Amino acid sequence: MMLYVIIPLCALLTFTQQVTSGGSCVCDLTNSEQPFPHDKLSTVEDNASKCNSKITRQKTLELESLLLGLDRRLSQLEEDVSVLEKEDDGELYGVLSLQVIENEMKDIKQLIDKLNSTTLGHQHLTTETTQQLEDLKAEMQELEKYDTMQVVKSQQANQNLKRDLDQCRNGPHSTIQPPQHGYCPHGQFLNISGPRVYTAGEYPDSYMYGAWGRDPKPEAGKESWYWLVPMTSSNRYCNYVRLYSSLSSLIVGVSVPGNVQIHSSNPTTNTIQGPNVVLYGGALYYNCYNQDAVCRFNLTAKSITTLQLPKGTRFNSKGNFCHLDECYPFTDLDLATDESGVWVVYTTNQDFGNLVLSKVEMGESMTLSQTWHTSVYKQGVTNTFMACGVLYATRYVSKQVEEIFYSFDTVTREEKFNVGIFINKMKPNIYALNYSPVDQMLHAYCDSYMVSYKVLFG
Repeated sequence: MMLYVIIPLCALLTFTQQVTSGGSCVCDLTNSEQPFPHDKLSTVEDNASKCNSKITRQKTLELESLLLGLDRRLSQLEEDVSVLEKEDDGELYGVLSLQVIENEMKDIKQLIDKLNSTTLGHQHLTTETTQQLEDLKAEMQELEKYDTMQVVKSQQANQNLKRDLDQCRNGPHSTIQPPQHGYCPHGQFLNISGPRVYTAGEYPDSYMYGAWGRDPKPEAGKESWYWLVPMTSSNRYCNYVRLYSSLSSLIVGVSVPGNVQIHSSNPTTNTIQGPNVVLYGGALYYNCYNQDAVCRFNLTAKSITTLQLPKGTRFNSKGNFCHLDECYPFTDLDLATDESGVWVVYTTNQDFGNLVLSKVEMGESMTLSQTWHTSVYKQGVTNTFMACGVLYATRYVSKQVEEIFYSFDTVTREEKFNVGIFINKMKPNIYALNYSPVDQMLHAYCDSYMVSYKVLFG
């Protein structure tokens, strides 16, 4: 529907006609309207732009992330105190337990201090922004006086009408549920929540590429631990995994027990190449440096086991994840975890660049138990993850949105290219995406920031 506004010229202009002595007719054209204050409008636009730059999605999530970390840390402290009360022997065990609790309380104090400073900053920002919005509103109302033909009011009425039509058209039947895949103990994969955690951790803006998450099969006593692997050399290599005793420790940047080093050199044989790594059963799985192979580094024994991938597997940045503007270097191999264990996603020359999925069987030596060949082109994908035996692939839509567009069910071998689940991004690029079956969270590493989303089943 198109609406037009016709403005009669005589309403804005005054014509004066006179005849000169020479017999010619001369018309004077006088504008009866006040000149529009373009400089004032420009000032309003500048102030609005500055106001928008101060209120970002990142700021709105800071408090939520800190509160979530504090909630989990307090629950852990309560549990540890309860254990100490029940099992205190009055000797060495009690002393060690008190030291653990003391360290936990120090972490909580740091988290509370950061929460207080962030809250205070938000209060100042809210007060300042409220006043700016009031000033902008008054200035815009002043500028509307120049709209004598009520063009702005007509446009606002048109926008309201269009909104009402869209609501009527899309109504309560607009939500299309994604297709059912195989069996999942959590139910059907329906959607992704908004960001639940957003933090720069202890290395803000330092390492653009990396990965983080939780161990789906942790060792006893490490159920609340988180891990981080930043690409510390050339955005593509790393030689350690950094551990945190809780989510709050990761948020405030307190690493206990710290780094577990694979090798003193970086890079070298069997160190980490590329950001697509996972931790499972106390071992780190990753692309071995300069090899078409998967490495498994046991964090306790400090031992490394390798798994050679099929002949023709592309590596050394020859089979990357990509979108139209760029490819993510050294993302040839993508390791993933779900409820059943560890998976590896890659491509081969024989598959002409299409995604290949293999299940990693774990024992003293690793093997590939089963392999599936898909029809989706790897360089048309930005990331993959596994959930309940289903492979999901994402693609870049915009700097703000990523789409889970593809799925492959390993039970039914059914492929879908219309999954249509969208991820609201906090940064333009997601360089690593890991699903945690422990709490059904999706952990994303985005331009040096760590973001998590809740996977919604039903």
